[in-house]
Amino acid sequence: MGVLRSTQSMEAEVEEMRAALALAPLGRHGAWRSGAAAKREAGAEEGAAPEARTVCVTGGISFVGLAVVDRLLRHGYAVRLALETQEDLDKLREMEMFGENGRDGVWTVMANVMDPESLNQAFNGCVGVFHTSSLIDPGGISGYTKHMAILEARAAEQVVEACVRTESVRKCVFTSSLLACVWRQSYPHHRRRFPAIIDESCWSDESFCRDNKLWFALGKTMAEKAAWRAARGRDLKLVTICPALVTGPGFRRRNSTPSIAYLKGAHAMLAEGLLATADVERVAEAHVRVYEAMSGGGAAGGRYICYDHVVRRGEEFAELQRQLGLPITGVAAASRPGYSDDGDVGGDGRFALCNGKLARLVSSRRRCTYDVYYPASYD
Repeated sequence: MGVLRSTQSMEAEVEEMRAALALAPLGRHGAWRSGAAAKREAGAEEGAAPEARTVCVTGGISFVGLAVVDRLLRHGYAVRLALETQEDLDKLREMEMFGENGRDGVWTVMANVMDPESLNQAFNGCVGVFHTSSLIDPGGISGYTKHMAILEARAAEQVVEACVRTESVRKCVFTSSLLACVWRQSYPHHRRRFPAIIDESCWSDESFCRDNKLWFALGKTMAEKAAWRAARGRDLKLVTICPALVTGPGFRRRNSTPSIAYLKGAHAMLAEGLLATADVERVAEAHVRVYEAMSGGGAAGGRYICYDHVVRRGEEFAELQRQLGLPITGVAAASRPGYSDDGDVGGDGRFALCNGKLARLVSSRRRCTYDVYYPASYD
């Protein structure tokens, strides 16, 4: 999940970004690019139009955003990174991923997700948009608030509306969260031979999220629903990716605040068999595969749950807590109903996650994986 800053002091930040971009090499889209990208674009004009492979990624310097950008470049796309502040641009340059000696085919544009005009300018000339941004607490304390949930829903609507208004844009891949699927009121407990399946047809209950102050889940649910409402009946293909807790090399350092926000209520998810992780590279690959499957008569559509490991043992959860600097509460949790003495999640397994829809799209050999154990590497 990416980073979207609050609208406070946005006008000053926008002016700073304009000044920074004014000093940088400019292309015909008015954006900073690496020298290699400029050469590639100039050469491409003699052949096929480069716009056919040009996409825009919001939240492009976030943990997920950068992984999506990298994967798109590997697949031969030209990528615009939609940045909001001078700080974003400075961080990008410090990473030295795209400079004169960096990757080809990527450049930056300035865009505020709350400003429709700037979004239209950023998206103009792109055929697709990957919206990976989300709100986090800049202080890194609470992780997410009720107000942020409201802002994120507004941002989602603005982004989709901008996609609809931008003539060149035909497709949008929207990064949601598995949390938009799993939270709901407890159902009466009846004896069942098999667990209830949680798949793309499931939505989190907004009232339940509010009552339990699950603001991150509420924000993701509201934002995704807002995106679908804005796209309904419009000339835009929209799909949403719902990843589990995104992990991978560096996630503790680069994605700690959204991860902490995601884990609010994690004990309940663990007890119900709903706590899962997704490696950032798999998440990025899922974005690109789904995007490409949307083309022409492609069958891709709707929502896609994305995860590669279900956390089933108390010590795995404790390791996640340790890596994120959270108090280790796995021992206390082990005494709760749903845990066995050896640390496995026990009970009758009322729920089971299913990523079968995405698995079928990516590979016909993979199936619904809620009964399959995948080794996980968190850092």
